[in-house]
Amino acid sequence: VIVGPLTFLWLGKEKGETFNRFDLLNSLIPVYKEILNALVAEGVQWIQIDEPALALDLPKEWIEAYKSVYSELAGVGAKVLLATYFGSVAEHADLLKSLPVDGLHIDLVRAPEQLNAFEDYSKVLSAGVIDGRNIWRANLNNVLEIIEPLKLKFGERLWIATSCSLLHTPYDLSVELQLQEKNPKLYSWLAFTLQKIEELSLLKQALNNGRASVQAQLDASQAAADARASSLEIHRPEVAQRLNSLPKDASKRKSPFTERIAKQNAWLNLPLLPTTTIGSFPQTTEIRHARASFKKGELSLADYETAMKKEIEFVVRRQEELDIDVLVHGEAERNDMVEYFGELLQGFAFTKFGWVQSYGSRCVKPPVIYGDVIRPEPMTVRWSQYAQSLTERVMKGMLTGPVTILQWSFVRNDIPRATVCKQIAVALSDEVLDLEKAGIKVIQIDEPAIREGLPLKRKDWDAYLQWAGEAFRLSYMGCQDDTQIHTHMCYSEFNDILPAIAGLDADVITIETSRSDMELLTAFSDFKYPNDIGPGVYDIHSARVPEASEIEHLLRKALKVIPAERLWVNPDCGLKTRAWPETIAALKVMVDVTKKLRQELA
Repeated sequence: VIVGPLTFLWLGKEKGETFNRFDLLNSLIPVYKEILNALVAEGVQWIQIDEPALALDLPKEWIEAYKSVYSELAGVGAKVLLATYFGSVAEHADLLKSLPVDGLHIDLVRAPEQLNAFEDYSKVLSAGVIDGRNIWRANLNNVLEIIEPLKLKFGERLWIATSCSLLHTPYDLSVELQLQEKNPKLYSWLAFTLQKIEELSLLKQALNNGRASVQAQLDASQAAADARASSLEIHRPEVAQRLNSLPKDASKRKSPFTERIAKQNAWLNLPLLPTTTIGSFPQTTEIRHARASFKKGELSLADYETAMKKEIEFVVRRQEELDIDVLVHGEAERNDMVEYFGELLQGFAFTKFGWVQSYGSRCVKPPVIYGDVIRPEPMTVRWSQYAQSLTERVMKGMLTGPVTILQWSFVRNDIPRATVCKQIAVALSDEVLDLEKAGIKVIQIDEPAIREGLPLKRKDWDAYLQWAGEAFRLSYMGCQDDTQIHTHMCYSEFNDILPAIAGLDADVITIETSRSDMELLTAFSDFKYPNDIGPGVYDIHSARVPEASEIEHLLRKALKVIPAERLWVNPDCGLKTRAWPETIAALKVMVDVTKKLRQELA
């Protein structure tokens, strides 16, 4: 299995305005021929070439190149299966049917409707019918309804497969003994990589020998699907009732930003260019050790909370010494920005070994959203309240936003993702109001993953941005005008979704910009972004302490496009992965430079 040449080039990044990666195509083809020939020399009979870029809105010249590229790669001595996934390629059906390859794989989980376009395909059709991107057990009877007619039509030319690579699912459900014991029903609804391969094997037997040959397994699959559809653990009437009874304007603030910011500034009384951080402070060995000991039962709840309060006090005192304006409690008690909330919300479950690759060598263990989401009790209030009790300065509450919680989880597939997101948002709104009641009137709702959720095709963007934006606004519904809502976004290119970002209507947005030399700010300025903004003034991904001149350069650049009264000063991102010495040193430089510029602007 290799990535196809056009997808490989499409995923490359261009540097320099005159350079076009498409120009490299002709010099790339001989390299691919070499790779294919080397595989043939090893005795390989079928080579799968992945071209998922076909599911995107590719420029015309890229689409047209498929014909010439695959004509050149034809005749290597092995059969070629061209694989597409993650979306529909129906619009390219005529092109794909004409390519000199021996077979085609299509994703019938993400885009079942595209099957019609390929029913007259004359070569091998690999039907991706088992979901390679999620962890739910398939209803095998439903899958057979799709593939039995295909077997009659294609005969031996029909292959059955997962929708995409199984890179996206954990390896083996059978090792999740804790989950099986704690939630046997949920366990019976899941399928990880090995179980998905077993599902394919059962489907093959049913196709070749008839359903009766695997009747017991089909009955078990149907029973699991039926139990899941009717389970009251999943479908909570009070959740549906609450969503249905939301007023039409629930996701709208009481007053426009200009009125809100005046009320906020009146009580906040912050200096020009207020300084803050993004939320987390270093997760030291001591913090991790205390959490691990608590989870193992070696540390009592009282002792664990004492340890966390000690860390919170340490963070508060360091920020006061640095003279930061809006403080945070440092998130010592949080293991992960999504997992922490998932553990406190009903409708979520966790695996012990459900690791999947994020990128490179980085792996993540996403929570499982299996049922309707409810917040049984406050999740962050006592920690923020304790932190506020230690200082006269403003304390900022910290929450992870609904879209990011959704994007970084395995999400139930029995209701629309938009509905799941709305449920999370409504649960978070209860937390926001409780924070407000507890005197925490600056609340940050992080949404680093909002861009990740964008559909592959632009025609579908508006619908996604509409429900994602509504969910974000619902997460703070009902809060007072003088409560200041912040959001933070990182790793993102916003140029093409700025109207949607403005539509979130956060009072302050903090963004990662230092590595791009504030380039992103030009887009915010051209768009005339209306609310307050805090562009990151130094990169937290490195232990290097920035020079004062570097931060000053970035702030002066920011001041050219954002009015001083709407500009905040902060690092790029949370400081969780940094060590204390460089954290203190970098924040000191940031505050000192800010004070210098304040004097100039006074």
